[in-house]
Amino acid sequence: MPEHDAPIPAPGLHTIVVEADEGIRLDLLIARSLSLSRTQAATLIATAKVSVNGRSERASYRPVRGDRLEVTVPPPVARDVVPEQIPLTVVFEDDHVLVVDKPAGMVVHPAPGHWTGTLVNALRGRGTTLAETTAMERAGIVHRLDRDTSGLLLVAKSERALRTLGAALAARRIIRRYAVLAWGHLGADRVTVERPIARDPRDRRRMAVVSTGRAAKTDFVRLARFDSADLLRAQLHTGRTHQIRVHLASIGHPVVGDDVYGGGGGRRLLALPPRRHFLHAGWLIFPHPITGKLVDLRSPLPDDLARSLIAAAGASGLDPSHDALTDLGFYTLDL
Repeated sequence: MPEHDAPIPAPGLHTIVVEADEGIRLDLLIARSLSLSRTQAATLIATAKVSVNGRSERASYRPVRGDRLEVTVPPPVARDVVPEQIPLTVVFEDDHVLVVDKPAGMVVHPAPGHWTGTLVNALRGRGTTLAETTAMERAGIVHRLDRDTSGLLLVAKSERALRTLGAALAARRIIRRYAVLAWGHLGADRVTVERPIARDPRDRRRMAVVSTGRAAKTDFVRLARFDSADLLRAQLHTGRTHQIRVHLASIGHPVVGDDVYGGGGGRRLLALPPRRHFLHAGWLIFPHPITGKLVDLRSPLPDDLARSLIAAAGASGLDPSHDALTDLGFYTLDL
């Protein structure tokens, strides 16, 4: 996740048995094995949380085949979330849930490098009651959106709502559909990508298709074919980090504007601003956690993506006075 530091693995003792003479430093080996940053791994070594065959070693030590590393990961330190007065677009709210139309550029919850300016800071600032969790920084968050992805995001205001919505998400009863512009042209109008995703073993800031990763499935439907790109509707069956972006990159059609996964070149051609990829959570359907009634919410393309889509359409033309997603069938249930 380029916009967040790597998550700390579960607290407790982690054992790593070195299976080959890789010739890399101890801090780097621990970072790779536990999906940590090198700084995080070095901190564990410096604070005596790492032993090699029962003894302490420097971060520069190079483990050899057969070495047994024991790494004790301490529990995360709780931090207070600072309430901040940040404008939000709330599209649905009652005593139990709230749905925000998140702008691009906003991180969802506080994390290293982003302790302020996040959605959770903004929710606290408006006095919203949030379901408490073990990690206060993520209070109430049912699912996340990447920093530079815009659109609809669901928040629980009570513990009962959080439990119920979490179960609905796991059971795939929450429908999340995204508008995405991908470079090139898919081989068919409907494509399903089902490939496991994990942190990239060569670059911890990225995710990748990895055989030992967690199962991930995304359905893509082509809504329009332009000269250089396809407008797609993506539906998630699972919720892995960067799932849509990784799956499209894995089939050779990265998201337009995605600097991390190979789609950043040519953004000017499609009038896309810097630090923005064409991915928008435009349709959210969920069973209300208390009444069970379906809540159907829709978000039109924000202005920057609407302009980019018009540029992509070129001579084929789109009416700028209309909602392009409606005109192109994004909200059609049977697609």
